[in-house]
Amino acid sequence: MSDVEQPQVFVNRFGDAAGPGDRESARDTCRCMAQPKQEKRFHRDRQDTRAPGWLRLLDLIEQAAADGREKFTPLAELSAQERRQVVTLPASIGTLTEVKHLVLYGSNLVRIPPQIGMMRNLKVFEPYTSYRLHWFPYELTRCPLLDDSTVSTRAVYGNYKTRMTFPKLAETGRPPATPDPGRWGADEILSCSVCDQALTGGETRQVWISRGVGSDVLPLLVNACSQACVDALPKPAANHVPMVHTGGREVAQPATQW
Repeated sequence: MSDVEQPQVFVNRFGDAAGPGDRESARDTCRCMAQPKQEKRFHRDRQDTRAPGWLRLLDLIEQAAADGREKFTPLAELSAQERRQVVTLPASIGTLTEVKHLVLYGSNLVRIPPQIGMMRNLKVFEPYTSYRLHWFPYELTRCPLLDDSTVSTRAVYGNYKTRMTFPKLAETGRPPATPDPGRWGADEILSCSVCDQALTGGETRQVWISRGVGSDVLPLLVNACSQACVDALPKPAANHVPMVHTGGREVAQPATQW
């Protein structure tokens, strides 16, 4: 019997999720992780709704909603150029109520819409190596079965490895009909993240909270209709900012553990 240790073979779980072409050419460069303590702003990218990648994604979501599939890996069906054109998901992602496993590996996403909270059967969420995706909508906590996730946590705000600074939010404000994503983190804000009531022109309160979602602690952006809804938020995760807050470099975070 040989004493030579045999090489171990590891399976690439995302081998079929990257899609054709060069993975690096499928996304833009983000420098937020290079200087985590600098003041941060939301990525300002607006979605080009005429881009071929966006139109193809709309078709794929429609097909997945129609056939009731349980696993959805849309980016694998887009070319590298098309994947680079997608910086958010369409609101129609909320129609995928039968999907249990959502894979967004290596995406160029900078935000995810709150409608993801309508995916009532979502159990596994994998936006792994989506390095421009630094935060998530609070509505993700509405997925009652979500218990497994694979997120590149060193890329998110407040992560325990680098304690990357959160973008500064205004405590209250009235978003315009077409918000600036660099200011509001979205190009559309329609309802309260907490009570789900329509935001009908009143002031919106934006706050950050770090909560466990799936397998990870994630920075969640809350758009609240009132202070009462802010006060109704649960306790933040341990070893993270211990309160809801409005971001900025002045927010004290625990020491890094990396």
